[in-house]
Amino acid sequence: MTRAGRIAASFRAAWLGFVRRRTALFFTFFFPAILIVVFGALVGAGSAGLFSEPPVYYVPGYLAVVVLFTPLSRVSSEVARHRAGKRFEKLATTPLSPAEWLFAVTLVNAVLVGAAGVLVLALVAGLTGAEVVVGPALPLAVAFGSVLFCGAGALIGRLADSQDGAIAASNGVGLPLLFLSETFVPPDLLPAWFRPLMALSPLTYFARAARTALTGGGVDGSMAVLAVLAVVAFAAGAYALPWRD
Repeated sequence: MTRAGRIAASFRAAWLGFVRRRTALFFTFFFPAILIVVFGALVGAGSAGLFSEPPVYYVPGYLAVVVLFTPLSRVSSEVARHRAGKRFEKLATTPLSPAEWLFAVTLVNAVLVGAAGVLVLALVAGLTGAEVVVGPALPLAVAFGSVLFCGAGALIGRLADSQDGAIAASNGVGLPLLFLSETFVPPDLLPAWFRPLMALSPLTYFARAARTALTGGGVDGSMAVLAVLAVVAFAAGAYALPWRD
């Protein structure tokens, strides 16, 4: 079997594994919708402080929910489940390589994140009145973000001691990143000493690149950093897979 054939077969297996899990479907598509409804009501009410920015400012935050949590939780739990079930040991006896397996899983997550992203943008436009500009740079940011957090999810799954531990760890990593990056909380509302720390969050570069794209801009420096982080995270995740444990 060729490399393309091995990746396609792994893609089909990962896709079927996802659509059979109703909980995964709920959190991928309906959780962001609930978040948009809540945040949209607060932004539309003209609240001060956290919700005082124009509606379009928060769109990268809505997209970050699916770009961050879908790959991080799904890949980490899948790696932990495969390790517990000795599936990687079986895959190690086939021509499939760790990078090919992770690439196939990343493709599945990219498709899911893209579909959820379209839903998010439609809900944002309908519920908050935000003027969303979808340029060619936005899908690129979503793709790089998906690759980045798939790689990070593989690392978490490798370090976790169980599937439940992987999910808990991904939530423990994801929640602080979601609210302490440049997503929902404007930097001006944070203490001056903390603002430089936001540059350490990979999600900040996704939010910056997406915000630039949503305001009519193209590829910027944040996108370049995001691309580099995506490559590094994918390589580290593929290397860390417990292929022969």
